[in-house]
Amino acid sequence: MSGPALRVVSAGLLTTVQDLGRTRHRSAGVPPGGAMDRFSAAAANLLVGNEEGAAVLEATVTGPELVAEKPLLVAVTGGDFLPRVNGAEAPLWTSFELGSGDHLQLRERRGGARCYVAVAGGLRADRWLGSAATYLLVGRGGLEGRSLRPGDLLETAAERGGAGPGATLPPELRPEYRGELAAVPGPQVNRLLPESRRRLFQQMFHVLHSSDRMGYRLGAEPPLELRSADLLSFGLAPGCIQVPPSGEPILLQADHQTAGGYPVVATVARAWLPAAAQLLPGNEVRFRRATVEASLAEWRRLRRSLESLLSA
Repeated sequence: MSGPALRVVSAGLLTTVQDLGRTRHRSAGVPPGGAMDRFSAAAANLLVGNEEGAAVLEATVTGPELVAEKPLLVAVTGGDFLPRVNGAEAPLWTSFELGSGDHLQLRERRGGARCYVAVAGGLRADRWLGSAATYLLVGRGGLEGRSLRPGDLLETAAERGGAGPGATLPPELRPEYRGELAAVPGPQVNRLLPESRRRLFQQMFHVLHSSDRMGYRLGAEPPLELRSADLLSFGLAPGCIQVPPSGEPILLQADHQTAGGYPVVATVARAWLPAAAQLLPGNEVRFRRATVEASLAEWRRLRRSLESLLSA
């Protein structure tokens, strides 16, 4: 039944309620928001029998410790935060049961930046503009528009469906989490000087500590050089790579500004945004030039992976 489901013992560094975002409000200056790694959030939901867009938990860098208030079917996907139930290791990308009183711990990160926890029935959350996604900048959505705190009680939104434990997504059907991202040249790529245009798809960048859910600031040695950085503002999307006058690119993420005037020299293809979401400050990243056609083919492959869970 719906009702109290999980009690927060410890909240981790930044754990929020997210869904697949609010996609129809950019013209009003509201970013899409939602899960940074949308593939992992959708997969976690499908593994427990929810719709793809049900509300889940997104944990960043260090995850929470949660206590089940009733029997639950859960799934943990995304980065490897070494999930444990009562101290025993639990599987990733696979649905499993929690009994009433069981402790789920996600505090030992072995890889990636973010993991996702879905509960059968979805999580009850405050909705804003049609979405349960937490938008911290304005304090809306999720759980009172904020990150989780010890003592919070999370409720399920609906009755548990008929899904059972053991549903899994094999490794070959998951995104590749690595520091090479396929990117399509952007509308202002020619604003880069020729040598910088070449280096954009060859040199290694590193994720700076000033990065957040709005965008990753990328260190570049030497910085990229522009012919001119002055542009009229235009619409932006997750994955856009902007270059400000400093020459250090900004890779836009889920909570990005909806318009801006820095040149967009490339865009990370949608199929590689899950890998981008798993980068941490200090990580290195390289952009690989890709075509629109190859990027669409990879996205269709990932969609087939999710659809395989619907038919399982």
